[in-house]
Amino acid sequence: MSVSPLMALAALGLLSILCQWSAFRLKVPAILPLLLVGLLLGPGLEWLQPDPLLGDLLFPIVSLAVAVILFEGSLTLRFSDLEGQDRLITLMVTVGMLITFAIGALAAYWLLDLSAGLSALLGALVVVTGPTVIAPLLRSVRLKPKLATLLHWEGILIDPIGALLAVLVYEYLSVRQGLAWEHALGAFGLTVLTGILAGALAGFLLAQALKRRIFPHYLETVAVLTLMLAAFAISNEMMHESGLLTVTVMGIWLANTRGIDLDPIIEFKETLSILLISALFLLLAARLTRADIAQVDGAALLWLAVLVLIARPVAVFICSIGSGLKLKERWMIGWVAPRGIVAAAVSSLFALKLADQNLVGTERLVPLVFLVIIATVVMQSLFTSPMARWLDLKAPPRNGFLVFGANPLARTIASALARYDIPVLLSDTNWESLRQARMQDLPVYYGNPTSEHADATLDLSLVNRLLVLAPYHRMNAEVAYHYQDRFGADKVYRLPEPVRDNSPRRRRVERHQSLFGEEAYFGKLSSLVAQGAQVRATKLSDSYGWEDYQANQGKKGLPLFAFDKERKLRVFTAQAPFEPGPGWEVLALLNNDEKG
Repeated sequence: MSVSPLMALAALGLLSILCQWSAFRLKVPAILPLLLVGLLLGPGLEWLQPDPLLGDLLFPIVSLAVAVILFEGSLTLRFSDLEGQDRLITLMVTVGMLITFAIGALAAYWLLDLSAGLSALLGALVVVTGPTVIAPLLRSVRLKPKLATLLHWEGILIDPIGALLAVLVYEYLSVRQGLAWEHALGAFGLTVLTGILAGALAGFLLAQALKRRIFPHYLETVAVLTLMLAAFAISNEMMHESGLLTVTVMGIWLANTRGIDLDPIIEFKETLSILLISALFLLLAARLTRADIAQVDGAALLWLAVLVLIARPVAVFICSIGSGLKLKERWMIGWVAPRGIVAAAVSSLFALKLADQNLVGTERLVPLVFLVIIATVVMQSLFTSPMARWLDLKAPPRNGFLVFGANPLARTIASALARYDIPVLLSDTNWESLRQARMQDLPVYYGNPTSEHADATLDLSLVNRLLVLAPYHRMNAEVAYHYQDRFGADKVYRLPEPVRDNSPRRRRVERHQSLFGEEAYFGKLSSLVAQGAQVRATKLSDSYGWEDYQANQGKKGLPLFAFDKERKLRVFTAQAPFEPGPGWEVLALLNNDEKG
């Protein structure tokens, strides 16, 4: 069936959105529907044929897209998040990677009847774990924060390192005579050195440019993207395949440089990354043929079992010696290792390059790598949550609040909740407000909580409700609507607005709970706080019930929350009123001279 390039590209975009939406609704990593649709359109129906569609531009586009994805992920790697786990992460992306490589390569040599060189290349291609797969998996499983941070860092750092290992083996296969290993090791060392130096230099120069505001605001995100791609291309020209390490080092440098507002840049990169990831998986899966799929036999499945059930756990157990991790935590980390876009892209690229050298077995590389990708994503999407529950490694029950706003009103309410051990997390785009919140020992997130960056990095393991306590009318609606999909409309609470209108935005937002009553406007409550109002608690009893409380307080106090007899926190709203009873504890906003 012949399809015009225009229709093929338009359909690619539509299918990308459909697959991403399906993954969101089914709560599975997006890679799964993307791969299945790519296999259906490519080898299944033979409708999508990437090589004729894009020609010689296919792999340059793939390379640039992978660079954007790795750069966007590395912008989230802040050293302050490591909390003493830096040694373990370093071991996992070096020693652990080599152990996985060795076991995977040896198993491929013995089980798959491949040459030693191709077995080594296959082992190198499958050591990487993908951040684009791990991030949604961690969001759905909700592991304890320490384990989630460890897996997140490993998933990003090991991609460029694993790609460099594959380059080392490829260089050896390319020479195949004389001083092959000396040549390969020399090329590998120069590649690593070029990547690190180029990345550090590019990161430093770009950080200085952003600090000094050399670019106007509307050009910043485009300038960063363009300069990053330029650094990637120049690094690759200087030393082949050093670009991935360059952009990773560059992103980490920016992420750990103070005084730079990266949020607009990250939001732009995240939007671009979603499009690129979707298109890449569809294209690379569609490149497979029916003959490729037919090569997946019993020996391939046995090799897969060795890789997943032996190589990864052994690597984790050895690297975590002396780390303080419990045995069950080691088992969990040893299980979670889904492969992603870098494995797919690099394997396709090297298979194409090696095809010209007439090496026997080259055609088996790509289907075997895709077998690992599909199998690890499917198995770990299905079984990680039950395993975490069985090992008791899930984060504690979520009963906390994400608070949008860090102004004095939001800080007053959040501090009161924190005193009762209710988890709170404040998010705002105003750094000064967040600085004040941090001085009160309140956890904060700087940026837009609806961004993909927030989705990937915001720790909501203890949070299942949203309080919108900010003065930003438009952003309030966006934040409330965004978290309605995650928490449910009945767990999204927003202060009412004094101005009523009939716009679609207003009608949409009215599904949310009107926080603290119909007339609890932001300006009114902020004025009370500015006058010294505080959150005070009152215990109800048989002799002092709810009616007595209301008569005593009258209009002087505003009830905010109430703990019932089981110490479950209830929120006062206009849409879902309730009447506290004896044994309940009411939290209200009261002036200093008004006793509860």
